[in-house]
Amino acid sequence: MAKTDENSFEELALPHVDLLYRVARRLTRHDHEAEDIVQETFFKAYRAFGRFEMREFGIRPWLLKILNNTFLNRQAREKKAPKSTDHVTLEQTQADESVISPPELDYDHLDEEVKQALDGLKTEFRTVMLLWATSELSYQEIADILDVPIGTVMSRLHRARQNLVRALEPYAREQRIVQVKSQE
Repeated sequence: MAKTDENSFEELALPHVDLLYRVARRLTRHDHEAEDIVQETFFKAYRAFGRFEMREFGIRPWLLKILNNTFLNRQAREKKAPKSTDHVTLEQTQADESVISPPELDYDHLDEEVKQALDGLKTEFRTVMLLWATSELSYQEIADILDVPIGTVMSRLHRARQNLVRALEPYAREQRIVQVKSQE
């Protein structure tokens, strides 16, 4: 392994900022949370860069693995954290729900139904789908990032596709994208 330094970290990692933000934004569904996760990912990656070994796929899978683990760790912490239900918090939540969220990244060309179908997937299916479809990663890269066997990646991707087809079938029929089987 070649000696790594701050300059090589910046040269290798910074070109992937946009990709990491897009994946984090789709996972969290919130701009600020995505920014926090990307920032934390780069902090962790910078601290661990001395132990980083360049492999066949470059630094991108390593960064995405750190991002995914950061996201999962935050989710686990949030589930364990006590939930406040005082009156002020409830009023604030209702006020927050009335705020219109900005359009999501470069998904503007997708219909709202497709966005909702993607957001409706279980986290493990949505993560695999996003890494495969938006990051154009191979099954092996995704398996390495998620630290699961390649068969699990393939299975999750298959189930994600099935769930998307099921969720979008009524919309496809409504838009006449699919033909209804005729009863002859």
